[in-house]
Amino acid sequence: MARDPGRVLIFDTTLRDGEQSPGASLNLEEKLAIAQQLARLGVDIIEAGFPFASPGDFNAVQRIAETVGTPDGPVICGLARAAAGDIKACAEAVAPAARRRIHTFIATSDIHLEHKLRKSRAEVLAITAEMVAYARSLVDDVEFSCEDAGRSDPEFMHQVIEAAISAGATTINIPDTVGYATPAEFGELIAGINAQVPNIDQAVISVHGHNDLGLAVANFLEAVKNGARQLECTINGIGERAGNASLEELVMALHVRRSYFNPFLGRPAESTEPLTGVRTEEITKTSRLVSNLTGMAVQPNKAIVGANAFAHESGIHQDGVLKNRLTYEIIDARTVGLADNRISLGKLSGRSAFRARLEELGYTLEREDLDDAFARFKELADRKREISDRDLEAIVSEQVQQQDGGSFTLKSVQVSCGTGLQPTATVTLVTADGAELSEAAIGTGPVDAVCQALNRLAQVPNELVEFSVKSVTEGIDAMGDVTIRLRHEGVLYSGHSADTDIVVAAAQAFVNALNRLVAGGRHQPLHPQKAPLPVVGDLPLADRPRV
Repeated sequence: MARDPGRVLIFDTTLRDGEQSPGASLNLEEKLAIAQQLARLGVDIIEAGFPFASPGDFNAVQRIAETVGTPDGPVICGLARAAAGDIKACAEAVAPAARRRIHTFIATSDIHLEHKLRKSRAEVLAITAEMVAYARSLVDDVEFSCEDAGRSDPEFMHQVIEAAISAGATTINIPDTVGYATPAEFGELIAGINAQVPNIDQAVISVHGHNDLGLAVANFLEAVKNGARQLECTINGIGERAGNASLEELVMALHVRRSYFNPFLGRPAESTEPLTGVRTEEITKTSRLVSNLTGMAVQPNKAIVGANAFAHESGIHQDGVLKNRLTYEIIDARTVGLADNRISLGKLSGRSAFRARLEELGYTLEREDLDDAFARFKELADRKREISDRDLEAIVSEQVQQQDGGSFTLKSVQVSCGTGLQPTATVTLVTADGAELSEAAIGTGPVDAVCQALNRLAQVPNELVEFSVKSVTEGIDAMGDVTIRLRHEGVLYSGHSADTDIVVAAAQAFVNALNRLVAGGRHQPLHPQKAPLPVVGDLPLADRPRV
C-alpha cells in the first residue's frame, strides 16, 4: 500500500471491534453475510476478527478470506497481539485471501506498560521490532498499532513507530483506545508523527478511536487534515463501551464536505473525485443488515441512517422542503440508498424472484436455508397484505441467526391471557438430540409466562436484562421485531426474532439468546486487549526473522 493512496482508505472493523459490543456476538453465517455486504459497500479493508481468540474466530476469518477475499475484493485483515502464536494463527487464517494483512499491536502508554504489560520501554521496543519483522516474513502487508496512543509519551511512541516501520510495517495505526482525545489534540498527535518520525513516509497513517466523549468522528476528520489516510470504523458506530467512529458518518462527511477536505489531500477544492471508495448507495442496506444481525437497534436520531435522519416534523421545515429540498437537506436520501421499496412478491411468487431480491438486499442463502426462508415468506404473505424489504430483512436475518445449530429449537408456543385471567404459557422445545420437552408457567403477562416456561425447560441460569419490541414497518399488520438480552456470569447474550405475533417473536428471540448462552458458555474467546500477553520473543530459531 503506497504511503499516500490518493484518497482516504476505509478500514472496517465491525466484525472485530464491533462484535465486542456487549451481546453483539455473531455466528459464522452472520459474519459471512456482513462481510459480503461490506465488500459490496466498497470498504478497502475488512478486519475479519481475532483468529487466536478461539477456533470459532479462526474459522470465521478463514471463511471470510476464502469467500470475500477475491482479487478485486477488499484486503482481509486479522488482529494479533505482538506474540508469535497470535501472528502465526493470523497468517494462517487470512492465507486464502488474495490480499491479506496482519494487524499486530502492543501498548505504548506508561500506564499500560506498568500495569498491564509489566514491561520496560526497552522491552516494548524490542518486541515491536521482532514481532513486526516476523509478521512481515509471513505477509507483505503489516499494520502496527500503538495501543493507547492518545495517552502515550509522544517521544517514546515515535521511537516505537520508527522501529515498526524499519521492521516492515506498511501501515501505522494511532488508536484513541479510551476515547479521551479532543479533535485539536488528536490532530496535533498525527501532525507530530508526520514531523518527528524519520521514516513515516514509508507507511500509511491510520487512526482508530472510541466514542466515549462523542468525539470519534470529529477526531478522525481532524486526523485526515493532518495526514491520516486510513480510518478504522464500524457500521452504525458499534463497538466496546460507547462504540467506534461511525463509518457512515465519516464517509458522508467526506462526501458532503468534499470541497473543504480536497485541499488537505492535495486536490483542487472544486474536484468532484470521491474521497473514499465507498459506494454510498449501499450504506442504508448495510446499516440495516448489521442492526438486524447484531440485534443492536439504531437510534432514531442517528446521523445518516437513523429513522428520523430525513424526516421533517416542523411545519416551517416541511414547507421549505416542499419548495426546495436544499432548504433543510444537505444529503439526498437516495445518495445513501434510502428508498421506500415495496416489492411485488406475493403468494404466487417463485423462489427465483425471492432469491434475487434477497441477494439485492445483501443475503445469500444455501438451498436448504433458502427453502426455509421462502416458506416463512409464503406464510407471512397469507397474513400480511403488503410485504416490504424490511419484512424480508427480518425474515432472513432470523434465518441466518439460526444457522449455527443451537441446543434448542422452538416447536410451539401457546398463551392464554385477558382481563381477570392469569397469563399462562405452554411451550414445547426440541433438544439437539431430538427429544421434545414441554412446560407450562404463569407470569405477570404472556411474555413473562413464556420466558419462565422456557427457563424451566432449558435449566440454564440467566438474568433477563433487556426486552424490547419495535415495529418492522407501519400498519396494524406489521411484524414485531423482538430483541432479548440475557446475562450469564457477567456476559451478555442477545437473541432477536420477528413475527406478526409478538409473543411468538419473543419466544423465538429468547430461544435464540439461550442457544448463544449455551454455546458461549462452552468456550469464552480471548479478548485481544484484556487477555494477558503471552510470552514474547519466543520464536523458534528457524522462524526468527533477521532484523
